[in-house]
Parts: sequence; C-alpha cells; structure tokens
Amino acid sequence: MAIHQFDAIVVGAGGAGLMAALYASRGAKVAVLSKLYPSRSHTGAAQGGIGAALGNLEEDHWQWHAYDTVKGSDYLGDQDAIEIMCREAIDVVLELEHMGLPFDRTPDGRIAQRPFGGHSRDFGKAPVRRSCYAADRTGHMILQTLYQQCMKHNVTFFNEFQMLDLIIEDGVCKGVVAYDIDTGELHTFHSKGTLLATGGWGKCWSVTSNAFTLTGDAPAIALRRGIPLEDMEFFQFHPTGIYKMGFLITEGVRGEGGILLNKDGERFMERYAPTMKDLASRDVVSRAIHLEIHEGRGIDGKDYVYLDARHLGKEVIEKKLPDIAEISRVYLGVDPVTEPIPIQPTAHYAMGGIPTDVDGRVILDAQNTPLYGLYAAGEVACVSVHGANRLGTNSLVDLVVFGKRSGQHMARFVREIDFQELPLEAETATRTELTRILANDTTQETPAKIRNELQRTMSRGVGIFREDAGMKETIAKVKELKERYQKVGTDDKGRRFNTDLLEAIELGNLLDIAEVTATCALNRTESRGGHARGDYENRDDDNWLKHTMYRQTPSGEAEIFYKPVVITTHQPKERKY
Repeated sequence: MAIHQFDAIVVGAGGAGLMAALYASRGAKVAVLSKLYPSRSHTGAAQGGIGAALGNLEEDHWQWHAYDTVKGSDYLGDQDAIEIMCREAIDVVLELEHMGLPFDRTPDGRIAQRPFGGHSRDFGKAPVRRSCYAADRTGHMILQTLYQQCMKHNVTFFNEFQMLDLIIEDGVCKGVVAYDIDTGELHTFHSKGTLLATGGWGKCWSVTSNAFTLTGDAPAIALRRGIPLEDMEFFQFHPTGIYKMGFLITEGVRGEGGILLNKDGERFMERYAPTMKDLASRDVVSRAIHLEIHEGRGIDGKDYVYLDARHLGKEVIEKKLPDIAEISRVYLGVDPVTEPIPIQPTAHYAMGGIPTDVDGRVILDAQNTPLYGLYAAGEVACVSVHGANRLGTNSLVDLVVFGKRSGQHMARFVREIDFQELPLEAETATRTELTRILANDTTQETPAKIRNELQRTMSRGVGIFREDAGMKETIAKVKELKERYQKVGTDDKGRRFNTDLLEAIELGNLLDIAEVTATCALNRTESRGGHARGDYENRDDDNWLKHTMYRQTPSGEAEIFYKPVVITTHQPKERKY
C-alpha cells in the first residue's frame, strides 16, 4: 500500500480542478489525481464561450449578467454567490487572457464576444454579446492553458488514478484512497486539504453530451460518507445534441444566428419565447423542442428537429464553428454549410451536487457548517449559482471563479494546520469491495446490462418532463438494479488496466446518484427550471423556494431536509422570454 503526502490533493483535472490546483500551488505542495490524462478532461468539450461582462462590443455590466443568471436559475440560485461569480468573472477572464488563452479578437485586438442563450442587456430587454470565445473550442483552450500553468508552477500529477474513497474520520477529511489504473494497486493520499472536482453524471441517461467518464464518482462517495447532496432533482437537458448520439452542438451556433425549425420549416421558438426566440434559456428551448416532437412536428415524424445555420455562410461556419462543422460531417454525414443539422435535447449538466460555500468548503447542513478539510468546485459542487437551470457559458465561469476561490482558500487553510493522523487501514473498505466484485460470477449480471437498463428507465421517468407515476416506477426499478448490482462481476480478473472492474465501480456510483435524483424529483411537487412536471405544471414559491438537501442515514435510508435560498436583490417573478 503506497502512501503519498501532500498539503493539498485535487481530485479531477478539468477546469475547476486545474484552476484550484494552480492557485493552491502558490502556497502549498499540491497533487492532482485524474482518471484521465488531464487534457482529456470533459472541460475540453465546452464549446461556445465563457460569459463575462467585458463590454468589448456593446455596453454591458456584471449586474445585468447577475440578473440573467438569477432569472435563468428560476430564482433558485443563491444571489450572494451569483453576484460574486458575475463580478469576478471579468477579472478572471482577463487573467486567462494574460496566461495565454487564444481568444478570438475584435479588429482592434480586444477579446471578441457573441450573444448566448439567456444573456441580455438592461435586465432582459434584448440579447447582448457577452460570451468570450475561442472559435468553438473555448473549453479546450481553457483546459490546455491551465494545464500548462500548473506544470509551470510545479503541480504534481497522478494521471490515470481513480478515486475510490474519501478518508474521513471524526469530522475531518484526511485524504483519499485511489486506484492506479496502470498497476491495479491502491494508493493512499494523505492531505491537509482535499478538493473534489470530478464533474457530472450525465451517463445516468441514454442520450447525453457527457463523456463515458462522467459517472458521479465524487458525489456518490460523499453520500456514502454522510455528506448531503443539494438540489439533485435539477439536471439540465441541452436543446441541441446530435440526433441519437447526444454529442453537443454548441449554443454558439444560435449565438451566431442559427435557428431551430420544425417539419413545416417554421421557426417555432417565436411562439415559445417571443423576445429571446432561439436564445431563450436552455430549459425553455429544450421543452419547446420536446413539445414540437410530441405534437407531431418532428422531422419526418421522428424525434428530432433541425438546427439551421446555412444562412450564416461558409466563411462564418468554417471560421467560428469549425468543430461543429466537423462533428456534423463525421457523425451525421451532414454539411452544415448546405444542410440543416438534426438535433434533439441531450442530458447535459448537473445543477445540483455537493453543497459548498463561496470558498469551496463542503458544508453539512442548512447552517452552512463546513466539513474540516474538504472542498469541491465545478459541476460536482453546488454553490448554488445555477439554481434550477444553468445559463450557457456559466459552467466555464463557475469553474474558473470558484476553482480559483477554492484554491486560494485551501492554500491559506493548509498553512494554518498540521497533518492529521491517518486512520489505521484506511483502504480496507475499498479493498473489500474490489475483492467482492472480482470474485462474483460474471454469468449472472454484467455492468453493461444493468447500465443500459438504468439509462432507459431514467430517460423515461426522470427526463425533460416528469410525472408522479413515472418517477415512482423509476425509483422502484433503480432499487431492483441496486440489488442486482450486488451480483455484478467482471470477465477480466487481472490487475493492469482492468476497465471491466472500473466500469463496475462506476456503475455503483451511477445507481446511487440515479436514486437520489429520482427521489428528489418526486419530492419536489412543482415545475421550476430544468425540473418540469406534467402533474404540477406551475412554479410554487410559497412552498418550494428552497434548496433540497438529501442525506443518506447510517442505515441507508433517505433523509430530506431543506436550506433557504439567499435573495439579495431580485425578488422572484414570472420568467418571460
């Protein structure tokens, strides 16, 4: 059993993890664990841009950005955190520029900006150009830039190490247990501060923009360790995923002027959002597409509509949307210069997650009591700045703003304390679980079979629209799958690169997260943001203007409690687009 000791451990090498590691490294000895090579992290899939009220092409203010974020969140976002994010986004984007991030430029050399869904000027009066972009590879460029900066600042990387457990004793987080994918050995990482930045869990659904690695590892492990999860019922379905495959077609296409069309060639968003049209919030556009398809206006009677960018012209598409053009040509055989792109909503982003304060400290209750030594940032965390629905570009804003704040706080924290003694045999529970899976007979259950059943039932029961009966069926099915999971085995019994074993472990995480998501969705008897119920169609501020907190009791039972929403400036009102 190898034991490593660092002041700070960061789990996950996407934008949030790298930003946190970079800033923590300025006052601490830092290591990053990643089950991928860092530049393969899912932040690289973010395409359209990062929002910041720079005002480079027209008047803009961070207060307008904050208003749009609050409104987009359907008033469930905490406004103190939202104000911090939108205000600090301006300086952080300029920092990224100074680090060398190759943003597109205006003719006079400033960072170029374009419109994006849900972003407006003058508190909702008209679209505004706020999204700073590097063609349609913005996330990729952020990832590369931050990775280079971390290398420059001597951050240590343990690539292809998968976290399997948190070491928490007497209310103190002392590190993690991880699996070296190359050797099959367990390693203990002893730290004063630990930050979780492992991303989302879109693989709970059949059609998703998420990579195969996004399996809810950190929140599932945290849940088993007695840490609550917040607002898990809210999962965003992006309006424009490639038909059947779910690969993302960036909102930047619509930001550049692309439009949505039904089988009649109608620009149908004019009926659903007369002001913002195709640039309304993602939940609004996803539901509109779903309704068009449900009412028989899908293309050729199938489950998709068209995203039409032909009128933009070849020069705009090839210069500003090159990856989208390539994805469409390779995976669909469609050239967006001459043909519309078949799209459907795709499971995309978790608004909920591990609850944190604005400095990234993981909190345990409605009073914001922190867990000593544990942090989270990025999609895995719930600050909560996205509330019931995230605006486009705000994922990258969240990553860099709260990744930075978490890293800065962690650097101060680890300077002030000594290492806490590790518990004896910290890896025993993990080793026992690995041994159990490897010993199971593979003829009974396979991870692939159970995962496929999980994804189908989640897509039916906890998708874009939800109802009581469907969610109850989903919960019952997930419980059945969890029982069957105890019999899951692997064909590969070896040690090195045993992806069979890792997929089985990830399946266990997906099952736990799916049960939490469905339970919280059933519990919230209203429609708000990304949570749309056919049996409770209206938003209910009197009863549901509050955050759902889900905790697993020591006996394994669900415990739901609530935390108030922080309202500073914008009182809840009807959302109009």
